[in-house]
Amino acid sequence: MDPTPIAPAYGAGILLAIAAVAVLVLLFLIIRLRMHAFVALVLVSVLTALATQIPLSDVAFVTTYFFGKTLGTVALLVGLGAMIGRLLEVTGGAQVLADTLINAFGEKRAPFALGVAALLFGFPIFFDAGLVVFLPIIFSVAKRFGGSVLIYALPAAGAFAAMHAIVPPHPGPVTAAAELDASIGLTLLIGTPVAVISWYVGVFLFTRYYGGKIDVPIDDSLLTGRKAGEEEKADERPGPLPSFGLVLFVLLLPLLLIAFNTVLTTLVQGGTLEEATWIDALVFIGQTPIALLITLLFATYALGTKGRSAAQVETILNDALGPICAIILITGAGGMFGGVLRHSGIGEALSDSLADLGLPLIISAFFIATLLRVAQGSATVALTTTAGLLSAGAASADLSSIDLVAMVLAIAAGATVLSHVNDSGFWLVSRFFGMDVKTTLRTWTLMETTLGLTIFMLSLILWYATP
Repeated sequence: MDPTPIAPAYGAGILLAIAAVAVLVLLFLIIRLRMHAFVALVLVSVLTALATQIPLSDVAFVTTYFFGKTLGTVALLVGLGAMIGRLLEVTGGAQVLADTLINAFGEKRAPFALGVAALLFGFPIFFDAGLVVFLPIIFSVAKRFGGSVLIYALPAAGAFAAMHAIVPPHPGPVTAAAELDASIGLTLLIGTPVAVISWYVGVFLFTRYYGGKIDVPIDDSLLTGRKAGEEEKADERPGPLPSFGLVLFVLLLPLLLIAFNTVLTTLVQGGTLEEATWIDALVFIGQTPIALLITLLFATYALGTKGRSAAQVETILNDALGPICAIILITGAGGMFGGVLRHSGIGEALSDSLADLGLPLIISAFFIATLLRVAQGSATVALTTTAGLLSAGAASADLSSIDLVAMVLAIAAGATVLSHVNDSGFWLVSRFFGMDVKTTLRTWTLMETTLGLTIFMLSLILWYATP
């Protein structure tokens, strides 16, 4: 459990001003002074802690706590996922899957095919884990056709973001639905088509007409460990290409394992199944880090050892970790910055000041979640805090079951827009696809906003269309 946020030292207005100045200082350090993003994030996190009057004796603990918490979530997933991706890239598995997708959908529909595949994988897999496993496929397709990597990256990344934001069993929508006493099953049934439509309008069309036209060179050194133009090592050259079925199974294995966890946990919590040892075992192997570890072990045997010695396989896996160290550290520092803002009490101060806005509940849901998202970075915190804040109002308003789902969607929409430098996911996307901060703001931040606004428009239709 996170350390209890301090009592806000200032009102919501001053805390928001401090957060805004912190973001501007961070952008100035990184963009204008060319300070390394990791150093800049740590420095601004400490200065923000001091400015919000977190006690001096607690500053070191609070900053390192949120840094460590983010690393605990990200490092295992990114590390294991990068190893799986490296094996797929080196053995030609990613190329096999890319060729199959392209042959099935055609070159012009390749970005659409990647997005649809990511939507399917995004049901049980969280955003960061899904994206890192998909990286070799994205880069394989991008290298085959050329152009900006964003043509292929944004549809896939946006698909994972859409599913993570609004479709159970992801934690944000589940918690929001529980707080508002909305049906999780109905949220799933309605949220799934909403996610698909929102992805098509807010992500795919955005990429086609704007995002994909911003030139970001294809740089897959994260996977290969090689700089542009550097030749591959002898043990990196693929032998006989693996079959499409084997490659697909490697990708589906974590999906299936995590699905076991999700379905069984839901059935036990709903009282349909009683707890048993076999259920605990399946739930255990379906936890995301364990599922990725099992997948890595299988991929190492099924793909990596074919025609290679154990020493060569070890070298391949070791080389996968080097390029991601900076990504992990920067992402951890991004989580530190957002955590400091949350610990400063900005969420509590905003909640108190926004409790009685006098707006329709559906508008308040989006507006409050947006402010919380922008102020402290975490989409999940924005979702859960807003839902808790509005739960009493929703209970007293005698809303229909569809109205409650519409509120969950509106909150999720607000928690999606304007991902920026206090969001660890912002740094993950930025570094995965080799974008500087300015380009990430022009593409990822804007795409998350169009995605969130589309979700909100659909929630309004649900809200006002039902009697």
